[in-house]
Amino acid sequence: MSTYMKILINALFLTLLFVACQPQSNNKDFTTGIDTLRIATDIETLASDKFLGRKPFTEGEKLTLEFLEGKYKEIGLSPGNGNSYFQEVPLVEINPYPEELLTIEGGSGSKVELKKGSEFVAFSERVVEDVSLESSELVFAGFGIVAPEYNWNDYEGLDVKGKTVIVLVNDPGFGSDDPDFFKGQTMTYYGRWTYKYEEAARQGAAGILIIHDTAPAGYQWMVVKNSWTGAQLYLEKDPSDYLPAVQGWITRDAAIKIFEKSVVDMKNFVERSREPGFKPVSLGLNASLAIKSKIKRNVSQNVIGKIEGKKNPHEVIIYTAHWDHLGIGPVVDGDSIYNGARDNATGVAAILEIAREFKRDNPEPDRSVVFLAVTAEEQGLLGSKYYAENPIHPPQNSIAVINIDAMSTVGFVKDLTVIGYGQSELEDLAKGFAESQGRVLQPNPEPEKGYFFRSDHFQFAKIGVPAFYAEGGTIAVDGGKERAKAVNDAYNANAYHQPADEFEVGNSDWLFGGIYQDTELFYLMGKKLANSELRPKWKPGSEFKAIREGK
Repeated sequence: MSTYMKILINALFLTLLFVACQPQSNNKDFTTGIDTLRIATDIETLASDKFLGRKPFTEGEKLTLEFLEGKYKEIGLSPGNGNSYFQEVPLVEINPYPEELLTIEGGSGSKVELKKGSEFVAFSERVVEDVSLESSELVFAGFGIVAPEYNWNDYEGLDVKGKTVIVLVNDPGFGSDDPDFFKGQTMTYYGRWTYKYEEAARQGAAGILIIHDTAPAGYQWMVVKNSWTGAQLYLEKDPSDYLPAVQGWITRDAAIKIFEKSVVDMKNFVERSREPGFKPVSLGLNASLAIKSKIKRNVSQNVIGKIEGKKNPHEVIIYTAHWDHLGIGPVVDGDSIYNGARDNATGVAAILEIAREFKRDNPEPDRSVVFLAVTAEEQGLLGSKYYAENPIHPPQNSIAVINIDAMSTVGFVKDLTVIGYGQSELEDLAKGFAESQGRVLQPNPEPEKGYFFRSDHFQFAKIGVPAFYAEGGTIAVDGGKERAKAVNDAYNANAYHQPADEFEVGNSDWLFGGIYQDTELFYLMGKKLANSELRPKWKPGSEFKAIREGK
């Protein structure tokens, strides 16, 4: 049987099952032509080995851009950047080659030598070929956070210029059992690795090493190793910008090795770091590591298409999904192509299908609708960051962003789980459509993993644009929470950022019911926003409310 026929049979089965499972409605607004066959076909293409993992600066990028431009034209979208479907994103590729050993000396006993890959990863964002730490003083700085609104400063009274800081992942609220301490189990931006590198740079540190721990990080060491091994992409920076010479991660076991050699007592270092008034401490140790880097500059592309609004064309609804993945990487079980099927061929396929549905059902909305496939998300949300810093549509005219990333494959679901629950009124809009599908709206059950800061909507939130990121997938129609958890846990353990994130027609781990539900819901949200005067706001307590309101 051909691949096409397998997809077709699977899609027809899903559609029939969906109709059987859902409450009937006579409201024509809830009748859509979302087609899982087209979605599956686009996923299969984008996640094929031919596309080489869709990493920017590779042949995989060229194929992806050609595919997306062709699809935008086929659907009938207008160019979204003047006469072009592309927005240039200038990037620099830095391919680091750290020494095999990170050497720690001083303190008591013999020196400690950490092994690259199994105990540490390291890189540099400095656009130079050689950087190093040469007997750089090691300082433990708790969580590496300066947060005046929480009366918290892990760097207080400390000059770390020329020194290397070791910090914990996440923030003090995680594991504290106090919902009012930071945000309790819900990670704040202070808990993200991106923030920790930014703060170390502001403090003038020569190096920073984040201690990895699976629970507070939200992913295993393998993810860190795969994500930070090999060439990395960054936005071109002003040469005057200060950057640490060395940035990296160490395992928890490696950190314990270091602390055991320290001249200070580091017992219960996590618990002590959560205590108000925590003071950073010099470990009486020095770190040495050299990194040679190969530098390459190039330009990647965001891909942008739009449907022009007939009444208020200057106001826009933006759909986003990142087209990139990790390309070719370390071999795992004989495979080195990181196909990125779920992450994020699913999201790209969904925005293509939503664009088709707009052209079929609602070809002349009142407001314009923009379809933005961004580059270099896997390298630190770079494509969306560049757009946010160089917006084609001003933030004040951007009504909302609906981001789609790594859709659930557990099949039909009973939930719509909002990442960043409580942030904006967009979730109130989504609730009505979810209920019409027989679903309940709920907060993310794993707020400690900081998913709100890990996808492209976050860059829009930082400039005040109300941003929505949600998916169904925690309560499966078939098997409930238990089956959904088993499928999601297996994906996170075995496929996330690994070559096993592949698409296979007929695989029981690829059921399209939830993808259908989410794609339909996201379309209906955009349709409502595009044909009304609604201007969703950030809710009280959101850190983005003041940005939007200019306060």
